[in-house]
Amino acid sequence: MSRLLILAFTALFALSACETPGPKLGPDGKPLPHVYRITAGSKSKIELRMVDAVNTLRDAAGVPPVSLNAQLTAAAATHSRDMSVQNRPWHFGSDGSSPLDRVKRSGYPGMMLGENISETYETELETLSAWMAKADTRAVILDPNAKDMGFAWHQDKNGKIWWTMVTGG
Repeated sequence: MSRLLILAFTALFALSACETPGPKLGPDGKPLPHVYRITAGSKSKIELRMVDAVNTLRDAAGVPPVSLNAQLTAAAATHSRDMSVQNRPWHFGSDGSSPLDRVKRSGYPGMMLGENISETYETELETLSAWMAKADTRAVILDPNAKDMGFAWHQDKNGKIWWTMVTGG
């Protein structure tokens, strides 16, 4: 009986050491952000995940889907890198360029309709969710005139991600 009790106690003690720690909390009691590392091989997966998520949201809103466009993606990538260099999320380039200028430079034949940007440590889908929570950025995503979308990012060494989405039609 005592052998069985010792064995049960040992097993209970071993299991108690397996407790999974919860998220680390900041001074405000909220979970601290975790770094979402993007690997070189995940580029196409992230782009496809984003365009699929955007089109799901557009379908639910009753608007036609968008297609990923290489020229708009190039304009978005240029701006994501430039925001990192400037260390601030805003719509103007370090050379004074506007979103319209960048889209024109990319060779996109249509009209630039909107641009969403973000500076975060969050995933692309968390960023999309944050954009959907605000009326002005949600309007860019759900614009019924949009036919094309560009989507890109730049990740700093510290893990911060600069996301850019551009729509056109």
